[in-house]
Amino acid sequence: MNEFKNIHILGIGLIGGSLSRDLKRILPESVLYGVDSNEDHLDEAIGLGVIDHSSRFEAINQADLVILAIPVDQANLFLPPILDALKEDALVIDVGSTKGSVCDAVKEHPRRDQFLAAHPIAGTEFSGPSAAIEHLFKNKTMILCEVEKTRHDLLDKALQIFEALEMKIRYMNPHSHDKHIAYVSHLSHISSFMLGKTVIEKEKNEKDIFDMAGSGFASTVRLAKSNPATWTPIFKENKANVLESLSEYITNLTHFKNVLEAGDYEEVYNEMHNTNHIKSILKGLS
Repeated sequence: MNEFKNIHILGIGLIGGSLSRDLKRILPESVLYGVDSNEDHLDEAIGLGVIDHSSRFEAINQADLVILAIPVDQANLFLPPILDALKEDALVIDVGSTKGSVCDAVKEHPRRDQFLAAHPIAGTEFSGPSAAIEHLFKNKTMILCEVEKTRHDLLDKALQIFEALEMKIRYMNPHSHDKHIAYVSHLSHISSFMLGKTVIEKEKNEKDIFDMAGSGFASTVRLAKSNPATWTPIFKENKANVLESLSEYITNLTHFKNVLEAGDYEEVYNEMHNTNHIKSILKGLS
């Protein structure tokens, strides 16, 4: 793990920045370089101590470890040239929230074994370097895909980092990952965005919203504060799975609307009572 002296992080936002903060803590002898298309982000990240120095894409060939934390549609484009430029013993880890397309983008690359597809199940609704926090990943799950295609020595080094971050490891097929994440994450964000949109359009007087909104509304609509520049590419890359989850969600909403219109309050109760099972599924989830 300590062989990762030169670390380049592409994308200094919530995930990339938080990883940088933690890597500075667990790898104190390493130097953290940030690469970002937004120069203001780089200046801010240096000022906040998130990274040590700014860098450029052309310097990737000096890196021992590259963390790819950019929008998922851009990761597909940047990953092949990153692999082209890597040193022989360097590793690149993509931490985006879709895995199928990025794995497909390099499946025939001659340096495929220097790539690890990963997705940390962690985050907040905030973005940019100021959103980066230490210990964001503690006790969170790191999903790893196609580990059998990553060189064993490089995989071992990555696992040492995840262990130092106190993360739980889960192994998944990338396309299964994308299907499941559409339901438990991507659909949640769409629901939150559309709830916020519905309330904003209905309540023209914002004061009414603030006066009447309780903690339930605040927690449900929290994800609507997420960065559209992050989430539009996610919906684009996972379109088929997101559409499938949306169709099922709309079917359930329509059914609930129909039984309410029919005055079938026993079925209204049953729908909610049966869904209470989610409490046991999510028990212990923080």
